[in-house]
Amino acid sequence: MAVQISPSILSADFARLAEAAASVERADWLHVDVMDNHFVPNLTLGLPVVESLLKASPVPIDCHLMIENPDRWAPAYAEAGAQSVTFHVEAAHAPVRLARELRHQGARAGMALKPATPIDPYEDLLGELDMLLVMTVEPGFGGQKFLDLCLPKIRRTRELVAKHGLEIWIQVDGGVSASTIERCAEAGADVFVAGSAVFAADDPGAMVDELRRLASVASENPSWRSER
Repeated sequence: MAVQISPSILSADFARLAEAAASVERADWLHVDVMDNHFVPNLTLGLPVVESLLKASPVPIDCHLMIENPDRWAPAYAEAGAQSVTFHVEAAHAPVRLARELRHQGARAGMALKPATPIDPYEDLLGELDMLLVMTVEPGFGGQKFLDLCLPKIRRTRELVAKHGLEIWIQVDGGVSASTIERCAEAGADVFVAGSAVFAADDPGAMVDELRRLASVASENPSWRSER
C-alpha cells in the first residue's frame, strides 16, 4: 500500500485558501470538506469554492461531501474536475448508481462511513468503489479527538478488501496527527486526512513529509494481516 497524505483545507485560513493549497504542494491530495448544515451541523464550502480551488491547487482535489441527497449533488463535483469525490452511505439513496456516475464523470468514487456505521453490510458494494473513508470522529467539525474505537473497523475494512482481491484505498479522517497516524496505518489505512495537524504546524509542508514517513514505517508491519 502506498501511503498518501490529504491535508484538509477545513483547518486552513478561509481567506487565504490558495496560499494554503500552495503550502502543501508535496501532498498527494487537497481534502475539501463540503457540509450543508443538514447532514451535519456545520456549513462550509460548496461547488463554487471547489471550482476556484481546482484552478489554484497544485495537487488534485479530494472532495468529502457531508451533505443530504448526494445522489443529486455529488456528480457536479466530479464534472467540475474534482479527481476524487466521496459521499456518505448514510445519505445516499442509490450508492451503486452514484458511484458509477462519479466514475463516468472521471472521478474516483469514494464512500464514507460514520463511526457507528459498520462496513460488513456493504461488502457487496466494494467492487463499485475506488476508496472507502472510515470516519475516525463524528463528521461535522475539525479538531476533534481521534476515536480509537474505529481502529477495528479499519482492520475489518482492509480484511474485506483483501478477501476480494480489490485495489481500494482506505482513507481515515478525523483526529489524524503524528500521534495517531501510525495506529491507522498499522490497521490498514493508506490515505490519511489531516487538518489541524498540518495547517496549524509552523511548516505545513514539512508536517506532510513527517506524516508520510510515520505512516510508511507503520504500514510495513500491519496489524490487520497478523490478526487474520
